[in-house]
Amino acid sequence: MRFRFRSFLLAPCLGLAFLVAFAANGQITPQQLGGGTLNTITSAVPFLMISPDARSGAMGDVGVAISPDANSMFWNAAKLCFVGNNSGIAMNYTPWLRNLVPDVSLAYVSGYKRLDDLQAVGVSMRYFSLGDINFTDNNGASLGTFNPNEFAIDGSYSRKLSDEFSVGVGLRYVYSNLAAGFDPNNQFKAGKAVAGDLSFYYNRPSRIFGQESNIAAGLVISNMGNKMAYSESGQTSFIPANMRLGTTITTVIDRYNKVSFSLDINKLLVPTNPVYKRDSLNRIRFDDNGSPIIERGSDPNQKSVIEGMLGSFNDAPDGFKEELREINPSIGVEYLYNQVFALRGGYMYEHPTKGGRQYFTAGMGLQYNVFNLNFSYLLPVGQLQTNPLANTLRFSLIFDLGSLGKSTASDGEMPVAE
Repeated sequence: MRFRFRSFLLAPCLGLAFLVAFAANGQITPQQLGGGTLNTITSAVPFLMISPDARSGAMGDVGVAISPDANSMFWNAAKLCFVGNNSGIAMNYTPWLRNLVPDVSLAYVSGYKRLDDLQAVGVSMRYFSLGDINFTDNNGASLGTFNPNEFAIDGSYSRKLSDEFSVGVGLRYVYSNLAAGFDPNNQFKAGKAVAGDLSFYYNRPSRIFGQESNIAAGLVISNMGNKMAYSESGQTSFIPANMRLGTTITTVIDRYNKVSFSLDINKLLVPTNPVYKRDSLNRIRFDDNGSPIIERGSDPNQKSVIEGMLGSFNDAPDGFKEELREINPSIGVEYLYNQVFALRGGYMYEHPTKGGRQYFTAGMGLQYNVFNLNFSYLLPVGQLQTNPLANTLRFSLIFDLGSLGKSTASDGEMPVAE
């Protein structure tokens, strides 16, 4: 058995080594990347993309196909049909830019209820506080304090289409107030959007190297919604429509030990910024109408939401090689002992020309009776070696309310080897 277990570990370990080597090769300047330059994808309300829970946060931000829990509302609502208990609630808190400011944070609360063996519903709310900002005039006199904030309220419904496959749909209301109510000239307003999610989940018990195992996969297309405006000028911005594809393989080592390996691939479905023509002083050139002249690529402001999503696969100014740079892989591992204690680790990679986020993560979890407490820690690496969550401890608390009574048997529960 020991030999089989080591063989099973070999492939994921080689995959981790490959990604780490790939990240190390990324320690180069954008000018060396085949002529590539820094061209990050931008959108409104990026807080919608922040991983809210410490479990996935400890596994390199994977979550599409990991075993379902009360935080599945964020990662893949279709998983809620496979949760083992009838209902649950999760509370999560994430400090943001803790090394710079003390009062910026993300709070996330979610819950679910299984209606029967085939259906489940879920709700969640995330609140992103940008802290208190003190405004002053040109003479330094105080004009007051303002607290910019953003929030989103979600609802979802999921249903099993077979014993191994489920689908989920979600609806989201997004509110972003960055300056409205404080602007003396009333030029700014709060941004608002309504968006939807579509998710799929496949979950099948299997055997790998003679061990009781489980193979899961998921696909999620999220934040499909209207553009957001912060002023009356007519200028609008895309919200971060996104596609996640992931898989998880879980194996029971023996009666007390279980290990999972996960891989997620993430792609923003938002138009890539074009490359503009510049003069000898590196200033953007404008045409007679005052519009910047595009050298390569296309103007995202001229695209509808559907055009932006579909065109996001082939609109990069440098072609296919740049499109590949916009795909962000994450890997994670979770070891669970006796359904009580968990150790986790992971790695996430983003190309240097697309933001350069590269980091290792680690964490642990404790489950006792009806609650589950998780912690995570992030270590940035790569060219930038900075991250808003660097050296920050995050935590999540999950209450499995169904455990207070008789829990419902779940197709998503791992078999235990006798």
